[in-house]
Amino acid sequence: MTKQQDALLAVELMDLTSLNTSDTTKDIQALINSIRPALGTPAAVCVFSDFVDDAKIALAARELSHVKVATVTNFPTGDAPLSDVINETLIAIERGADEIDLVIPYKKLAAGDTQATFKYVSESKKACGTQAQLKVIIESGELKTEALIAQATELAIKGGADFVKTSTGKVAINATLESTKVMLTTIKNSGERVGFKAAGGVKTVADASEYLALARSIMSDDYLQATTFRFGASSLLSDVYKVLEK
Repeated sequence: MTKQQDALLAVELMDLTSLNTSDTTKDIQALINSIRPALGTPAAVCVFSDFVDDAKIALAARELSHVKVATVTNFPTGDAPLSDVINETLIAIERGADEIDLVIPYKKLAAGDTQATFKYVSESKKACGTQAQLKVIIESGELKTEALIAQATELAIKGGADFVKTSTGKVAINATLESTKVMLTTIKNSGERVGFKAAGGVKTVADASEYLALARSIMSDDYLQATTFRFGASSLLSDVYKVLEK
């Protein structure tokens, strides 16, 4: 694939993200105004639950209502009680969220408690029902070992995840090619049609190209569509547009 082709694909697979504690309605509007449909439109925007309404309104105003709105739960530490997480999920769906990106209780998993992860995923999936897709953040950089990354991915799949996502983007090590390889191989071996999302640290078309090549080698070309592959990114869009303008 050429750099131009990868850039075009990357924008179509992107969850354009703003998850800063300082975010305001104006920031979300600016995020959506940064989309240039003539150069490609992202699959989704990912914002805090408080801004789901604002994102929907801003997208509609630009005739971009087909762009999905994602939000996060149990974010970023994975430490909230399950009842709070389910409450967060139901409120986000009521606000119009199309996708829920759930952080698993990864510290509990690292300490040997597999049941908590399964429960957070399966209960969140129930709460999503048919109204929202569930993307499960395993925080691969904090799990560290291949065995734990594979185990977290397996538990997410068994719990009903529609996607398994690397990271929150809020820890020292976020998406890496090494963890991506483990996650994609685990998804493939499960035999389930589950998506994958690389988040945190994918900043340029060159970065994106490496992930696309790896996914292609493990999962085939057919996997590289918005229903099964995403990038969670904030600065990637501007680099993609620079490449596409040339």
